[in-house]
Amino acid sequence: MPDLKNRVALVTGGSRGIGAGIAVALARAGAEVAINYRKRADSAEAVCAEIVELGRKSFHVKADVSVAAEVERMVAEVEANLGPVDILINNAGIAQPRKLEEITELEWDEVLTVNLKSVFLVTQAVIGGMRKRGWGRIINISSVAAQTGGAVGPHYAASKAGMIGLTHSCALNYVRDGITVNAIAPALIETEMVTSNMNAEPSLIPMGHFGSVDDVASVAVMLAMNDYMTGQTVSVNGGWYMT
Repeated sequence: MPDLKNRVALVTGGSRGIGAGIAVALARAGAEVAINYRKRADSAEAVCAEIVELGRKSFHVKADVSVAAEVERMVAEVEANLGPVDILINNAGIAQPRKLEEITELEWDEVLTVNLKSVFLVTQAVIGGMRKRGWGRIINISSVAAQTGGAVGPHYAASKAGMIGLTHSCALNYVRDGITVNAIAPALIETEMVTSNMNAEPSLIPMGHFGSVDDVASVAVMLAMNDYMTGQTVSVNGGWYMT
């Protein structure tokens, strides 16, 4: 498979956790990488510094990717600093552990907006350029929660299941434009989001332990390089859900 030299990647929520791991892995594969963040500028700067040490260009941009105007500004800044986006990693997301009867309408709307609406907005913002250039990779970071219900709550599971449906639709509609669209469905990867959730126990995983960020990042790089996979959901879950 070819490397990603001269490709520009945008990773939403790329300042920490899975997003940061994917950003660095893409840089190792040759890509120049833009890091989107909403709150943690210092973490985003640290990821950019690591990428620059690898000999790649990097740029960090603050934006709430659930707001259309901020997405438009973000993409324009990435294009001005690195070039048009060839690889989009839709990773930004939040998790609020709740039972169904505990979820407020405001919490439901917030989770669906941040986790799902953002994927629609950022994909919409870059898809036109990908079509013109005849090449693009879109990778949506879903979750085992979309397949099993997970350990966060129904609002989170619904948002992640919606991402898979959106993945299928985009894959079908842009398959003849040189664009592949796939999802990754991780389970209990050892990040701050997982370790802070009291419901997330290693015993839920048949392998008996949390996964690593690198387990997910390596799949993202594979999907970015692969020309013949589209519309797929790749499960990285230690055997929790099997297809």
